[in-house]
Amino acid sequence: MEDYDELVSSLTPRQESDSVSIYQNTVGLACPACEEAFDNLIVCKAEFNSLELDFAMDICTATHDGNPLLFTHKH
Repeated sequence: MEDYDELVSSLTPRQESDSVSIYQNTVGLACPACEEAFDNLIVCKAEFNSLELDFAMDICTATHDGNPLLFTHKH
């Protein structure tokens, strides 16, 4: 993903750990996959991760430097 650094710099950091970083889209940026506004960007840094979702949501994906990027869209 070419504009990853620019994208992340526009988002609000919410959680950082060795395995995952979560950023909130507080400015209404468009998802690079579907071009709709997304709620959060989840960057998976560990080989294995699991998501425990409290509600249904759509998820678009991309990669950056071999790390999966998940763009969440709440219904």
